[in-house]
Amino acid sequence: MALINEHFLKLQNSYLFSDIAKKVNAFKVTHPKERIISLGIGDVTQPLVPAVIDAMHKAVDDLGSKETFHGYGPDQGYSFLIDTIIRNDFTSRGITIESGEVFINDGAKSDTGNIGDILGYDNSIGVTDPVYPVYIDSNVMAGRAGTLNKGKWSDVVYIPCTEENNFVPDLPSRKVDILYLCYPNNPTGTTLSQKELKKWVDYALENNIIIMYDAAYEAYIRNPDIPHSIYEIKGAKKVAIEFRSFSKTAGFTGVRCGYTIVPKELNGFTSNSRRISLNQLWNRRQATKFNGTSYITQRGAEAVYSPEGKEQIKASVDYYMTNARIMREGLLECGLKVYGGEDAPYIWLKTPNHINSWKFFEKLLYETYIVGTPGVGFGPSGEGYLRLTAFGDRNDTLEAMTRLRQWLI
Repeated sequence: MALINEHFLKLQNSYLFSDIAKKVNAFKVTHPKERIISLGIGDVTQPLVPAVIDAMHKAVDDLGSKETFHGYGPDQGYSFLIDTIIRNDFTSRGITIESGEVFINDGAKSDTGNIGDILGYDNSIGVTDPVYPVYIDSNVMAGRAGTLNKGKWSDVVYIPCTEENNFVPDLPSRKVDILYLCYPNNPTGTTLSQKELKKWVDYALENNIIIMYDAAYEAYIRNPDIPHSIYEIKGAKKVAIEFRSFSKTAGFTGVRCGYTIVPKELNGFTSNSRRISLNQLWNRRQATKFNGTSYITQRGAEAVYSPEGKEQIKASVDYYMTNARIMREGLLECGLKVYGGEDAPYIWLKTPNHINSWKFFEKLLYETYIVGTPGVGFGPSGEGYLRLTAFGDRNDTLEAMTRLRQWLI
């Protein structure tokens, strides 16, 4: 008799965005003539930039010639991409990263979910709240989360990020072993200053905590005082794993590529307190369970850092951040409270008149034909908020603001 992993049975019936899709599809059935504008799911709408397309076309040609053909690639990634990442994303910011510390993947979501493979099941988990659902769901699957009661998991330490604390999390109220931080933040669109991030690194150093730092949206930072990497903070390489993605930076949501930094000086512990290199464990895990990102994709990612690629990617990021500005200004004009949208492509909208998240989602859908993401789907502290993304088409963004003005003013 084959037994299942019963922790999967603890998961809620469906993923947040699956619930949204069901509600939107039900609306379409009853309102077939209405044009829906989706500002909910954070998928990009602009095509891959020419530099990336050209590089991927050339890579396809490489595979068509015996002299330049590539079969299985290195588990950790091709050196041409790893060296380019180090030079552009870290050395340029005064950060020393070795080639053996960079692991190319098929997107940050995979590694943020899989990183728990190398960590014990009895570790305690801390998350800022609201939070990207994958952090919690992957730990539920592993058996670290406990039981669900009134929207909270018993073995997860929730660290509220709310209007009251200006969305800057306090240190956890009780002991944690693994801490998830995402900045710029998904879903709130807020950031941490260098001083605020240092507080977390110092706390982790003092308490032997591992920080899982999701920096997928760092390319959208505008404020020069906001760190792009946790490794800008002294000592962070001893306590932090950093996840990066090309999905939102370079439009790779359908291409799939990102990378994870696991420093060699970062250690975990055995049950008898022996230090073990997490870099070695992750390298071994990847060699067993991951066959690497395709050569074509990695050549496309490399082109992101070419002079032409940098210019074109900047234009794409600017496009989305202009959308964010349009949305932020439009929502403020409607008399709504909004956060984010200045150093991140997300708007965190406080629902008017204390309407709960799902009810406001439905009012927005049925009365303006606009789709957002209910804040409570990101955790208990998300109740009373709605997330909107700036990844839509410009005309749709403008039309959405026009509809909201007509609805609210």
